[in-house]
Amino acid sequence: MLAFPLTSSAQTPSTAPIKIGVLTDLSGVVADATGKGSVEAARIAAEEAGGSVLGRPIEVISADHQHRPDIGSSIARKWFDVEGVDVIVDLPNSSVALAVQNIAREKKKIVMFSSAGTTALTQEQCSPYGIQWTYTTYALAHGTASAVVKTGGKNWFILGSDYAFGKQLAKDTSDVVTANGGHVLGTVYHPLNTSDFSSFLLQAQSSKAQIIALANAGGDTINAIKQASEFGIGKGGQKLASMLLMITDVHSLGLKVAQGTYLTTPSYWDSNEGTRAFTKKFEARVGHPPTFLQAGVYGSVRHYLKAVKAAGTDQSDAVMAKMRQLPIDDPFSQHAQIRPDGLVVRDMLLAQVKTPEQSKKPWDYYTIVATTPGEDLVWPLSESKCPLVKNDKKS
Repeated sequence: MLAFPLTSSAQTPSTAPIKIGVLTDLSGVVADATGKGSVEAARIAAEEAGGSVLGRPIEVISADHQHRPDIGSSIARKWFDVEGVDVIVDLPNSSVALAVQNIAREKKKIVMFSSAGTTALTQEQCSPYGIQWTYTTYALAHGTASAVVKTGGKNWFILGSDYAFGKQLAKDTSDVVTANGGHVLGTVYHPLNTSDFSSFLLQAQSSKAQIIALANAGGDTINAIKQASEFGIGKGGQKLASMLLMITDVHSLGLKVAQGTYLTTPSYWDSNEGTRAFTKKFEARVGHPPTFLQAGVYGSVRHYLKAVKAAGTDQSDAVMAKMRQLPIDDPFSQHAQIRPDGLVVRDMLLAQVKTPEQSKKPWDYYTIVATTPGEDLVWPLSESKCPLVKNDKKS
């Protein structure tokens, strides 16, 4: 835990820490993509802010929600009610994120989602205190599926994880495929943290679909791709499309297995001088470059602390107003802005995994094929189901 201790045990509102809670996956299926790296990303943002804001020390704490909404909810309530946490960040697992969103709304506390992708967070279940910072399933589906369909991959089979995130990503992928003239021949869901994908892959293989889309994450994605290779799916002419692929997943798979895969990513560690400077700090602590989820935690905490300083208070309404007003300027966020529904609109990158021969240095894994404008990766506000924008219906 990063903490800058007070000299006195008595804490008044003017001397109590600005407290940031990283609610993450420290031991589960996406621990490599979030977990310790998300905590360190928040710490770096706090350190870059000077370790204090408004004369108050910044404290970063963390906890593992174990992918259980009841555990995540219990931690959030304790943090808000007992431990004086001002903002919760990260939140991998959309089911946990939605549960915490409800608590944060009730407590009028800020929560910033880097690692939860369900669109419900900024659609039907949006909150005046919630910001979906890094990505949505809608953005990933539109960024990847539309590109693959346009290159001739018309017939799809979707293999998704059986919880809120996987089901939303599968639906969004299906919608994009259909809208672009393709066909979804079948969809099947697997339990979270599955070790044996054989029965699911057999269904996908027997469908004769050109494209098998993986609507899952972390270890599930890695296991599915590895076992698909063992099944000889690629040799049979079918191709995999991973709808959510992390750079840590590519590293685990190796370029020989992952090469050629298309993906959409909100950021890449080797994009510019700013991303490379952050990566140098991050890699010294974690051992690898940041995933886009970890980079999102850094950006969200950085923006939050700037807003607290500008607002002159940690009061949630004032800070939220400042976050909406201030430009988002972290090196991982290109042309980013916060909409009235709490969604951060940002440009994203269409990338292709390099071949082993193309990679020239450690973690040199992506060729950036194109930049997709943020406006092409979000639903128009005129179609929003978020009550916060009912009086602001515009595209």
